[in-house]
Amino acid sequence: MKKCHNLKEGPGLKECFKFFSGLKDSMESAERNDLLISWITISIAFAILLGDGFLGLASFVVMFPISLVTVGAGFIAHELAHRSVAKHFGAHAEYRAWQAGLIFAILSAFVGFIFAAPGAVYIFGNISRKQNGIISIAGPVTNIVVASLFGLIALANLGGIPDVIGSMGFRINMFLALFNLIPFGPLDGKKVFVWSKSAWFAAIAVAAAGVFLLPGFF
Repeated sequence: MKKCHNLKEGPGLKECFKFFSGLKDSMESAERNDLLISWITISIAFAILLGDGFLGLASFVVMFPISLVTVGAGFIAHELAHRSVAKHFGAHAEYRAWQAGLIFAILSAFVGFIFAAPGAVYIFGNISRKQNGIISIAGPVTNIVVASLFGLIALANLGGIPDVIGSMGFRINMFLALFNLIPFGPLDGKKVFVWSKSAWFAAIAVAAAGVFLLPGFF
């Protein structure tokens, strides 16, 4: 999520794609396209990371649709959380893809790590440090909530694909929360840390536990 100061305002795969149609009235086509491109790109990156890359075609074909669901749920919810909270504070907000980030997400997957910054929600308007912190923490907290829902699916022990989706959804969304809470550069964590160190610590502690401790339960 990025901020511009002192500017005035101007499930299943089928259901995921339908979601974008539902945004027609609230988003410009360029914003929807950027969100869609980013979703597909970061899903490819996770499919490469969790499978055997492009060379393991069979595993990639299996992992990609699973990534579309698990990554898509967290990524879209994360960005729309920023957008919705910013609009709640009276600012104009829109998502824009970052071409370098999209490319780096794919390349980094081949070396065993994903640089999960395919784009950002740009904020235009006068907002306070506290409001900026709340807007910023909304994304990672949303990932933690989405991860918890996937965790419930995993704990249900339904077997087969639902178990894989639940387990992957939990891990991926906790990772997205933790990554975005790093207090560095344009990431959400820096703005949250500047606003409230206690809120930052609480959020990153939960995300870190989700990444390093809780996966053993799934």
